[in-house]
Amino acid sequence: MTPTAIVRRPSPRLAEGIVTHIERTPLDVDLALRQHTSYVEALRGAGFAIIEAEPADDCPDSVFIEDALVVVGKVAIATRPGAPARRAEVSGAAQAAREAGLKLASIDAPATLDGGDVLQVGNTIYVGRGGRTDRYGIRAFREIVEPLGRTVVPVPLNAVLHLKSAVTALPDGTFLALPDLVPAGLFPAVRPVTEEAGCHVVPLGGDRILIAASAPQTAEHLKDLGFTPVVVDISEFEKLEGCVTCLCVLVGIVS
Repeated sequence: MTPTAIVRRPSPRLAEGIVTHIERTPLDVDLALRQHTSYVEALRGAGFAIIEAEPADDCPDSVFIEDALVVVGKVAIATRPGAPARRAEVSGAAQAAREAGLKLASIDAPATLDGGDVLQVGNTIYVGRGGRTDRYGIRAFREIVEPLGRTVVPVPLNAVLHLKSAVTALPDGTFLALPDLVPAGLFPAVRPVTEEAGCHVVPLGGDRILIAASAPQTAEHLKDLGFTPVVVDISEFEKLEGCVTCLCVLVGIVS
């Protein structure tokens, strides 16, 4: 399968997006559009084909497409976001998954699950339980992915939007984490970071790692570890608690 990235352009109402754990600050929508274009070009430059989900202009948070769709192997799981206002985003994301040739499954009421709470590392999938994903969502997700040979590990969250707001994984199986926000003992090999954006990375295949420009120290550390950081500026999306993982769904690449 050709590596593919599913993305969705920002809504003109992006500045109205939900803010939960940080204070709202002014957001430049035009700059966000330019940053999103550069983000997509970085994915394309890393060898990904791009599928653009149908825009959802009436959904301020719709650019954060990861929350609406989780891809496990050749199965795309349409989520049921924990924020009711975001549930209208899901149908367009599911259609993009069909265009990518994926089989579809779904998380149904009353369960809630955000894709930002799902971290896949090999055949293990860590799922955060917090403000957006509940125990019913984890149970429903497990029922879908266990037949695919995956093991689900629930992770309790506190004072953080999503699991991947606090921890993501490197291709070598180690984890970049903010240890104050997640129980680090649930992960087998943790590399603590001090920059908030430093725990947000997207493996792009080989030694390439997508990381935000707001984590320069972590990017330098990754170089020392033998990785090649692909740096993108997503400052406007960070004002809505977004990170590099939120803005795409990757298909055909193994974590």
